[in-house]
Amino acid sequence: MEEFHKVRRLPPYVFEQVNRLKASARSRGADIIDLGMGNPDLPTPKAIVDKLCEVVRDPRTHRYSSSRGIPGLRRAQANYYASRFGVKLDPDSQVVATLGSKEGFANMAQAITAPGDVILCPNPTYPIHAFGFIMSGGVIRSLQVEPDDGFILALERGIRHSIPKPLALILNYPSNPTALVASLDFYKEVVAFARKNDIIILSDLAYSEIYFDGNPPPSVLQVPGAIDVAVEFTSMSKTFSMPGWRMGFAVGNERLISALTRVKSYLDYGAFTPIQVAAAHALNGDGADIAEVRDVYRKRRDVMVDAFSRAGWTIPAPAASMFAWAPIPEPFKHLGSLEFSKLLIEHADVAVAPGVGFGEHGDDHVRIALVENEHRIRQAARNIKRFLASSAKQPNNVVPLAAHR
Repeated sequence: MEEFHKVRRLPPYVFEQVNRLKASARSRGADIIDLGMGNPDLPTPKAIVDKLCEVVRDPRTHRYSSSRGIPGLRRAQANYYASRFGVKLDPDSQVVATLGSKEGFANMAQAITAPGDVILCPNPTYPIHAFGFIMSGGVIRSLQVEPDDGFILALERGIRHSIPKPLALILNYPSNPTALVASLDFYKEVVAFARKNDIIILSDLAYSEIYFDGNPPPSVLQVPGAIDVAVEFTSMSKTFSMPGWRMGFAVGNERLISALTRVKSYLDYGAFTPIQVAAAHALNGDGADIAEVRDVYRKRRDVMVDAFSRAGWTIPAPAASMFAWAPIPEPFKHLGSLEFSKLLIEHADVAVAPGVGFGEHGDDHVRIALVENEHRIRQAARNIKRFLASSAKQPNNVVPLAAHR
């Protein structure tokens, strides 16, 4: 039977191949150290859980909630932007709660995209940034560029060579997967370009609070005039270790927020009300929980960079996010990221995310998530050290799993 049109537009899900290998290895009794999926392992702070338990005892909170977010939650998010970024937002017209930033991006794509619309998107990038628009009938023009002096030149080429003119530009800093961070000066240039060329900016700021080098990542909305062209998406998943709670936000341009709110009103009734109340409680806190989460990831980053380097795999220290973007070791680079990821599962009992899953320009890297404790990270490094030493001695014995089939 022929696949449906939208399904046909989606490539095979690369990460599923790795997931199957993980499951198969575990069924054989292997102790797989999973550094693949960015699934936070830290518990949600107790005060947030206690607030949820308190509110859930009230049966009035068990009814349908508000798709756009209860007023107290939207006010809390607006207050967060005021205190963290110095950005003033109207909680009634410039803030909408989403079921995580992933849902927000996908529904924004539905809200604004006409068939054939061109979207400028970094490559590599988090998959929903591109495929949310592909599923909505859009066309992706990839930007293989870092947030540096070459970015505006890439945008100018994108404008010049796209018919029709691009509708929107995706930004994601701190980046998933590359962990690159953008400066406020960078955002000023991009906002000026977007305003001049009448292009929408959609910024994913999910990792705004996971930074390590003393300088908090800025928001694009800090740029004067950005509110005229930009919407920003944030998430509580990593900031407060609340991934399963599915709570995020879109904030910014009133017209775009209105379009997203209208689409969402047809699709969902919002998160469970006690979750929204607990999320507001978290946002209204003193920031101690955020600092504690950040400190855990900083320590894990330092252990990983040191231990993997000692194992023979040098990995650049990420300045932010909960990921390291690791170049494939030279002897294995020709295999590509998917086959190298398979080798790590088979020969080192370590799972990572193949870079090609984030775009073809990521195929010479893998993404390593800081989602295991320091002991397990050191164990992963020991396993990798044995794998690298063995492959150096007997390279012909190290064969990707695909070659066995």
